[in-house]
This record gives sequence, structure tokens and C-alpha cells, in this order.
Amino acid sequence: MRLTLKSKKKKILVAMSGGVDSSVAAQLLVNQGHQVAGVFLRFWKDPQASSTEENKCCSLQSFLDAKAVCGKIGIPLYSFDFSDPFKKEVVDYFLDSYAKGETPNPCIRCNRKIKLGRLLEMMAGLNFEYLATGHYAIIKHGRTRSKLYRAKDNTKDQSYFLYSFNQEKLKKLLFPLGNLKKTEVRKLAAKFGLPTASKQESQDICFLSGAHQDFLKRHLTLQPGPIKILDTNELIGEHQGLPLYTIGQRKGIEVGGIGPFYAAKLDYKSNTLFVVKDWNGELLYRFECLVNDLIWCEEAPSKSFSCSAVIRYGHPAEACFVEISKKTVLVKFKKAQRAVTPGQSIVFYQKTRVLGGGIIT
Repeated sequence: MRLTLKSKKKKILVAMSGGVDSSVAAQLLVNQGHQVAGVFLRFWKDPQASSTEENKCCSLQSFLDAKAVCGKIGIPLYSFDFSDPFKKEVVDYFLDSYAKGETPNPCIRCNRKIKLGRLLEMMAGLNFEYLATGHYAIIKHGRTRSKLYRAKDNTKDQSYFLYSFNQEKLKKLLFPLGNLKKTEVRKLAAKFGLPTASKQESQDICFLSGAHQDFLKRHLTLQPGPIKILDTNELIGEHQGLPLYTIGQRKGIEVGGIGPFYAAKLDYKSNTLFVVKDWNGELLYRFECLVNDLIWCEEAPSKSFSCSAVIRYGHPAEACFVEISKKTVLVKFKKAQRAVTPGQSIVFYQKTRVLGGGIIT
């Protein structure tokens, strides 16, 4: 994106991951004439993982790639160790959520508390005016407010992960790739001769080495218990620990070849996993849900309203009605939704504009 502010040159800090997206974002801002510096963040690594496994977001190779890009562009690169706050705010949150029967989204938490949130807090002290990233989303900065929108590339849109920034923070953020498609970003990286032009990207949670169930087994005390069919209460097997399951899940439900079954309810009082036989069974569907921990990108709504909502990343936006109360909202869907999962974020949209969101209870 090209800044449309009065001043021609701004001091901009770019979060560099060592990937192609942040590399192109930095180059575009330099090309626009801004004073740019990169910053690479180091996060927590699982001490119980093997010695060869690293946090994907901050591996040695990622740092070397970020350093090579900054050298090519001609900008300085800072590096900060956020290991301790990352462990507290993201990893511990991840584990605590699963331990109490929720399915968290650690990437949203990381953006809010660490990757962007903490950098925004530090930025003024470093004498920078804006923080830029390689996220695929659009911010339109106006005189009185900043508005967040979906990216041009629907297949890469990351606005879902960015709903938790209010006006104070949005006005300091820049997403230079919002109006570009991923294919265009790759072509630009090659055109600019950036070392990351052909680098592949990881879609996994950065601090997980292997399956998330294995991570939970290493870090949580799990208690086996009964598996029962939800509508008949028939006992069909034993689960390995309720935190290993999420609503709608099939994997890991081992019941001696009589399945498949899908997780429908986690009863922590009786330590029982309730399942249903059909992927599309009506017991997996809900017409409404409560939402708390609300954050609004602009002003908080004063009355109930209609909009569309995304109940998990990659899920299509669904029409709904949002009933407003003081600390929570009740979301009523026009059509029943499968596997509405406690702990996941729900994000509200008016067409492509992000209104805000919260956590499903």
C-alpha cells in the first residue's frame, strides 16, 4: 500500500520473518521513499522437542534469510528475544485453554499480545511511527479513523487473525500487501532479486514440533475416560484425555473398528467424550453461540445488528444477527453451523470490512 499521509517520508519498522511476504513488504516501503528498518523476533522453543527442531517462526535459517533480505534492501535489522512473554501469553494460554475444554487460536493471541502488540508498545521508544507486516489484509487510514478490510487475495486473506486491534493500534499499522495477490508478491520478489523469492511458507502453529496432540501429551496431565454416543449414552470405548479432542474431530477416536465417530461434546465433570456417528449429524450443529472477550476495530456497537461472521479460519462468512449486551453478545446464525467450537475466535464482517470479534464460549 502507498501511504496517503501528508508527510512524504515516514519512519517504519517492518516485522521480518525471513519469508517472502515480509521481504516484499519491506522493499515496497523502501521503494516509496520511507525510512525503513526490519525487526526479527525470537520466540520460545519447546525444551522437550528434539535438538534439531526449532520454532518455525524464528529458526536460525529464518533469521539468516531476514538478514540477507535486509542486506539486499539496504536497511538495518534489529532482533529482540520475546521468548519469555511468548511462553506466558501464547504457549501457556494454548495449554490452559485445552486443559479446560476449549480449542484456542494461538496465532490470534500472538498477534495481539506479542508479535504486533508488544512491538506496537516498543515502537515509540525506538522512534518509529508505524509498524508494517507482510499480512494479507487492508487498512484504510482516514482523518478520524482507520478501517480494516479483507485482502484482495481471498485465498490468502488474514484479516481473521487481526480483528483484535482497536483504533489506537490500527492507526499505527501498515499492511503493504493487502492489495496484492500472492502470485504478484512472488513475481515482485523475483523482480527485486530478493533471496526469499522462492522460499516456501509454513502453515503450522510455529511452536509445535509435530502433531498438536503430541505436544499436549508432553505438557498436560491427561486422564483417560469413557466414550459414549451422545443421543443414546451407549459406552463404546475409552478416550486418551479430553484435551486431545475438539468439536467435530474424527482423528484419535479409537473405538475398535465400529466408527467413524465425531466428537460432539466434552463433559469435563464426568470426564466423558460424547460422539455422534455422522459427520453431518444434526447434533453437531448450532443456531447460536455466546461470545466474550470482545474487541471492536472501531467504536463498540450500541445496539444489535445484522452482519456476517467467520467462526474459524478458512470457514465461509455466514449471515447472523448479533444481540448486544455489556460483556458478551449472543450470535444467532441464519443457518445452523457445524462444530461451533468454544475457544475459537468469531470475527464479524460487514461485507469485506472487519467490525471486530471475540471468543466463542
